[in-house]
Amino acid sequence: MNEEQLSQIIRDVIAKQGGTTMNLFDRHMMEKVIDAAVARADELGVGVTICIMDQATVPQMLYHMPNANLVSSTLAPKKAWSAIAMKEPTKEISKDIQPGAPLYQMETMLDGKLVSFPGGIPLVINGTAIGAIGVSGGLIEEDQSICEAAVAAFLKESK
Repeated sequence: MNEEQLSQIIRDVIAKQGGTTMNLFDRHMMEKVIDAAVARADELGVGVTICIMDQATVPQMLYHMPNANLVSSTLAPKKAWSAIAMKEPTKEISKDIQPGAPLYQMETMLDGKLVSFPGGIPLVINGTAIGAIGVSGGLIEEDQSICEAAVAAFLKESK
């Protein structure tokens, strides 16, 4: 195999990997995910902010409903970040950071960046976390329900 053939194989592999990831964060697909989250929020009668974040923790889409509280625009990205950083839903983090638990005081060590209440869920495809969704603005049970609807829509659209 010569150098040009090897270079072409490498370009093909990189293109295939990049193409797959890029398609997962297609704007039109993410709009459908946001629509599903907004529909669930409307059913619950609550305004929220929804953040779709990639594995590099870059927000790919953020939507703040007109009736959402201002604080939710800060918390939704933090919930998405926390789900990626901890590789688990944010509702599962709380038990590990309580006094006497193995990760006690982790929230303070991360300068308030870590969120340990419901509303953040990693996006896992074929066993790989490719991002996360964070939702904030309602009661924690509402945020979790809206986030679950968004994740379900994301996984459905990514097939």
